[in-house]
Amino acid sequence: MKKIGITTTVPVEVLIAAGYEPVDLNNIFVTSTEYENYIDIAERDGFPKSSCAWIKGIYGVCIQEGIDEIIGVVEGDCSNTKSLLEVLSLHNIKIHSFSFPHSHRLEDVKKEIQKFMNIFNVSEKVVEEVRIQLNTIREKVKEIDELTYIDGKITGFENHLYQVSLSDFNGSPEAFSNELDNVIASGKNRESVNKAIRLGYIGVPPMTGDIYDYVENHNAHFVYNEVQREFAFPRYKKAANIYEQYYDYTYPYDNEYRLKELKKQIEDRQLDALVHYTQAFCHRAIEDIYLKSQLDIPILHIEGDKINRLDARTKLRIEAFLDMVYDRCPSNI
Repeated sequence: MKKIGITTTVPVEVLIAAGYEPVDLNNIFVTSTEYENYIDIAERDGFPKSSCAWIKGIYGVCIQEGIDEIIGVVEGDCSNTKSLLEVLSLHNIKIHSFSFPHSHRLEDVKKEIQKFMNIFNVSEKVVEEVRIQLNTIREKVKEIDELTYIDGKITGFENHLYQVSLSDFNGSPEAFSNELDNVIASGKNRESVNKAIRLGYIGVPPMTGDIYDYVENHNAHFVYNEVQREFAFPRYKKAANIYEQYYDYTYPYDNEYRLKELKKQIEDRQLDALVHYTQAFCHRAIEDIYLKSQLDIPILHIEGDKINRLDARTKLRIEAFLDMVYDRCPSNI
């Protein structure tokens, strides 16, 4: 299968139906031991120091790894993607764009997905067949999520990892499905983790993956990963077709729509506090003002940049926040 890069979650059902292997460029960037090199490539080619590390990392991956075709989401994701695509086109990379319309009307979402199908010359019937197949895998990831927040047998990091991987199914839906079977079987045989503080992680997936182990060392446990869970389309059963599935997806749309699901998960998972992660130089950092005004729960906002490990200052802030939350927990009052 021919590989095609994606800058975030798109209707992968269309790409797989067209015979492509979607590759989430973010996942290559953040998991690579050479991640700093990808950023250096972008900065040598003129990307400013003050631009987002994710955008520079995606650019570096495309150049270094020989990605020759890419889909960028130009509405409903990063505000810099349009400029990124223009620069990548200078390197003879074939560019496609996709939009999650700001209107968030079902008819507009349908038009965008139909345009996407036309670009790749696939029918709705074939796309629906692929969607049904992929949703059997989404069900397994939903079970992993339940093993996290109900049974306490899957770690917050594992929960993050397997949900975020549904953006591209790790390049092979069949192999990924088998991997999930092993994770579920192993998880069921573990002892439950009982931490004092139940945390929710909101915002974009982190560059600083060590945040999960760090909070667990301080008697806390992430039992909710907001955006990663949205990448997994947990409410897929409510969707009659691919249009409804991508309409019922909180990440690319307005915060008012996002809040409904956040509030539901805070209650369902009995969360004590939230950690809101944003990336330096990203417009999404401003959303923290809105979220704190609308959610009645302690929220710590932390910001990542180019380093893929928590720095000392952020660790200190997390530790102080968790101490405060612990003192507020009903069992400790």
